[in-house]
Amino acid sequence: MRKLDLLFAILLMLCIWQALVLITGAPHFILPSPWRVAKSAYFNRVLIGENALVTITEILLGLLLGTLFGVATALQLTLSKTAERLMLPILVFTQAVPVFALAPLLTLWFGYGMGSKVVMAVLIIYFPVTSAFHDGLTRIDRGYLDLAKTMGGRQLQILRHIRIPAALPALGSGLKLAAVYAPIGAVIGEWVGASKGLGYLMLLANGRVKTDLMFACLITLACLTVILHSLVGLLAKRLSNYAEGVER
Repeated sequence: MRKLDLLFAILLMLCIWQALVLITGAPHFILPSPWRVAKSAYFNRVLIGENALVTITEILLGLLLGTLFGVATALQLTLSKTAERLMLPILVFTQAVPVFALAPLLTLWFGYGMGSKVVMAVLIIYFPVTSAFHDGLTRIDRGYLDLAKTMGGRQLQILRHIRIPAALPALGSGLKLAAVYAPIGAVIGEWVGASKGLGYLMLLANGRVKTDLMFACLITLACLTVILHSLVGLLAKRLSNYAEGVER
């Protein structure tokens, strides 16, 4: 049923898109038709595929590193009250600085290669993962914690057997947000400075007024994001099922 709903939504969007082209009468370099975009995607499939591979690599590396750093930070905040008092306000304060504004600086520091884009993706997903997992680790029924302490459970044992299993659904929610944010970070980094990637290809197409190629890149990026979000959603579901099994 969900697949049918998705297919219907895609067909509806294509119909609305084509209707806008017909109603507005916009030239193809302003608003290309779906058919023109499809032809551009087909004839440039090798070019789009090569650049999409670069972008998805940046996204996956950023997602992996951002998750690892976020999980490690959340665990540290949970284990140490001192770290929580010192680091949590700093983490919240850093969110007042737009991450996108750091893109030129990251390019200057890490160069025009893949490194600056991966760092950008890491920075944009680090806080959501840290915040979600930390909330899950701390929002536990006090009765479970008191019972574990009464039975002689140590802090690390309580963390391993009670806090972490209970926090896995929250971590899954954070990962689903990260799966949507990571592509944004990678593409923004490519816009600022890159020689490969979908963001770079979009700028190149824009400079040559190849709007159909720009749309093809956007649709490719959207499809990659949807697939990544779906895969992470399956992982989040497994984490929730595992947490329920541990509670039982």
